[in-house]
Parts: sequence; C-alpha cells; structure tokens
Amino acid sequence: MNLIKSTGTFSFFVLISRILGYLRDVLIAIYLGSGPIADAFFVAFRIPNTFRRLFSEGTFNSAFVPSYMKELNSGKKKAKIFAGNIFNFLTLVILFFVLVVEIFMPWFVFLIAPGFTENSDKLDMTINLTRITFPFLLFVSLSSFFGAILNSHNKFAAASAAPIILNIFLIITLFFANYLKDELVIFLSYAVTISGLVQLLFLIFYTRKIYFPAVSFKINYNTKLKFFFRKLIPSIFSSGVTQINILVGTIIASFQASAVSYLYYADRIYQINLAIAGIAIGTVLLPSLSKYVEKKNEKKIKFIQNKSLELCLFLSIPATLALLISSEEITSALFGYGSFNQTSVKNSAYALYWFSFGLPAFALIKVFSSYIFARQNTKTPFIFSIYSVIINISLSLYYFDDLGFIIIPIATTISSWLNALMLFIFITKKKYFEFENYFIISIVKIILNSTITAFIFYKMINFFNDFLVYESQYKLVTIILLVIITFISYILLSIITKAFKISDITLRY
Repeated sequence: MNLIKSTGTFSFFVLISRILGYLRDVLIAIYLGSGPIADAFFVAFRIPNTFRRLFSEGTFNSAFVPSYMKELNSGKKKAKIFAGNIFNFLTLVILFFVLVVEIFMPWFVFLIAPGFTENSDKLDMTINLTRITFPFLLFVSLSSFFGAILNSHNKFAAASAAPIILNIFLIITLFFANYLKDELVIFLSYAVTISGLVQLLFLIFYTRKIYFPAVSFKINYNTKLKFFFRKLIPSIFSSGVTQINILVGTIIASFQASAVSYLYYADRIYQINLAIAGIAIGTVLLPSLSKYVEKKNEKKIKFIQNKSLELCLFLSIPATLALLISSEEITSALFGYGSFNQTSVKNSAYALYWFSFGLPAFALIKVFSSYIFARQNTKTPFIFSIYSVIINISLSLYYFDDLGFIIIPIATTISSWLNALMLFIFITKKKYFEFENYFIISIVKIILNSTITAFIFYKMINFFNDFLVYESQYKLVTIILLVIITFISYILLSIITKAFKISDITLRY
C-alpha cells in the first residue's frame, strides 16, 4: 500500500463528491435560501446524513477493519463467515431502529430541533420530510459495511465514489425546481432515500467477488460478534465526535431563526478539506496499520504513523490559513446567489471563520484515533469523545444567549482541540506513537511554507477584491483561480524546501 497514492485515489473521488455537493448546495441556496423551508429540509437531511457520516466516514471502518483483518489472516472462509454474521445482525438492528423512529418521528424531531416548536408549520414540515429521508440510514449503514470490506482489501475507489450518487440524484431533482415549486423539498427528500438504495446496490456490485450477502435471520451471535459490537458503539461515538458536536450545535441553533442554515453552509465548506486531510488518511491508514500491529512490526508502524501525521498537517495547516483569510470571500463565491443574500453570506462566513480554527484538530482526531483503533481499542477514544461533547454542550448552552449561533463553531473548535490533545497524550504515554527524527524539521517546513503561501493568497485576495464582492459575476471563477494558484505555489515551495518529496508518491509501506 502506498499512503499518498491511496489517499490520492480516495481524495479524488471525495473531491468529486464535494464539488457536486457544492453544486447541490448552491442550487439549494438559490431555491430555498436560509428561511424556514430551508431549515426544515436541512434538519430532515442532516439527521440521516449525520448518521451517514458517523457510519461511512471511517467510523464503521474503525471497528470492522481490525477485526476483519484478523479473521482474514486466518483464512478467507473465516473472514466471510465473520462478515456474514455482521451483515445480518446489522441489517436487523438498523431496520428495527428505522421503524421505531418512523413511528415516533414527532418526538424524535423534537429532540433534534426543539426550537422548531415555536413555529408549528416548520415543525410539521420537518417531521414529514424526515419521515421520507430517514430510511436512507438503513441503506447507507449497509453501504458502509460493504465499503469497509473493500477498504480492508485496499480497494478504496468504489467506496469513496459511492457518495457521489447522492449528489447526482439531488442535483437532477434541483434542475426541475421551477416545475416542482412548492413540492421541491418533498422531491428532494425522496431523492435522498432513493440515492441511498442505489448507493447500496453499487457497492454490492463491486464487492460481489470478495463477499456477496446472503440475508438470513439465523445469526450466530458468538464471542467474535459480541466483541465487534462492543467496539462498534464506542467507535461510532469517538470517530464521529465532530459530527456529533455539529448535531448538538444544530439542536441548540434551532432556537435562532436561520441559524441552522448558516451552520450548514459553513460546515459544507470546511468539510471539503477535512474529508481529504482527516477522513481519507484515517480510512486509508487503518488496514495497513492494523496488519502491522497484528504482526508486531514496530518499524513499519512507526514509519506509517509518522508519514500519516505529516500528510495530515501538510494538508490541513494551509487550508486553515486560507479559510481564516478569506472566509467571507469564499462563502460569497460559493453560495452568494439568489435567495442567499449578503446577510446570509456574512453569518455563514462568520461561522466558517471559527470552524476554521478547529480544522487541524478535526483532522488530527481522525488520524490519532486510527492509531488507537488499529490496536482494537475503541474505549479510550470513546471516553475522550464524551469529555469533548460535554465541554461543547456546556460552552454552547452557557454562552448561547449572549453570543447566539456563533458560539456553536467556537465551542466545537475548543472541544475538538481538547479531544485531539487528550488523544495525543494517550498515544505518546502508551508508546503507540514516537516521532521520527525528521518529523520536527518537516513540520517547521510545512508551517513556514503555509505561512508564505497564505501571505501570497492574502495579497491576491486584496488585489482582486473588486472581482470578489457579492455583486460580482466573476467571483466564483476568481476564487477558484486564486486557490489553484496558491495551491500550486504551496506544492512548488514544498518541493523546493523538501517538505514534500516526489519519491513519496511511489513509496510502498
């Protein structure tokens, strides 16, 4: 396995998905804006989508891959039996959960968006839309299972490409917005659920030669299965702590008009880099790291972990600086159209600015957690995640009346940095991680190169400011060109300073 190549493959499809996701969100911003209809849809969409992120973006991997790799080392037959038991039990549990929530949806929505009770029409709309979208959870959870099998065999393309399907279905629906009019949100909700089914069938097709499901209600609930699900529950919480914090933020923000929408659009922007710098690296890293941990190859473990951390910081630090410098310009260029007015841009950009401080922490949590998950330890990250969520909730509730929705990204950032710090202290204390001799020099180079390119980016933003104002027709093209120029400058500078080596692209671990 080559970390950079595999991460590149994973990141490519993730980037395509995010670009299409951006197009989707632009169309949503144009046709729905940031009013009550948008808030209702975003809650209905965010609930199953949060579960999608919890399951698919490394969480299910974290529990499944180390256990599956252990069975695979004992033979393909044992691995298939193990996978079959997991699939059947997971299907029954998730199906039961979906049915229960569908029945009690009014109470469920109240828990997620209690602030909507002040507007009965918005509350009713949210309940109806969530009923339509919630079956998506079943399909995407099972999709995560098949994706984890592919990842275990170092096949990352199909699993990372599958989420593209959701965006394609939503974009196609939005193209008919003028014809659908008031029914648009209904059709968007159905598109979410249908795309989940298609995504599942897509991954089954690509996994069929490795494992093909045989649905059975006869489950061998043995010691291995018990051990796996004991790991899965804390893994869901710990790997998805950033998403849980965002969900908590959504609940609290529901008490302020349009705040849910502001946070959603800000979240969409910084998630692009998080997907590459944290999720992609963590996902690609885990199978190989689990294999070497099982073989007790300390030299390989140390090398892979240092390279993954270096790559994480190489990608996240310059992105953080860029977002801090131009949060409003980027938000305006991406979403400042139609019903998404200047007020919406300013508020979403303000949220993005504070989220940006936490971007390296969000990515580090994914990478550090993988170091621990590879040792089949999901309990420790789970405990740290609980602390993180408690801190997040406490800060958000205490300061919400004074600061409004902006406390949500601030609290999320603070709690995430504390989580990352706790994980780092743990892995160094347990000697799960040790720095290579070259690492400190590499980080100094990364920070220096990031600072220089950030300064270049800042100067270009100011120089082309007339093309970046809200009213400009060229703002999207301008910001894309500036980002590309800055990225190329960063890569060239990194090659010159040897912070990035071409030889790493072909290096196998």
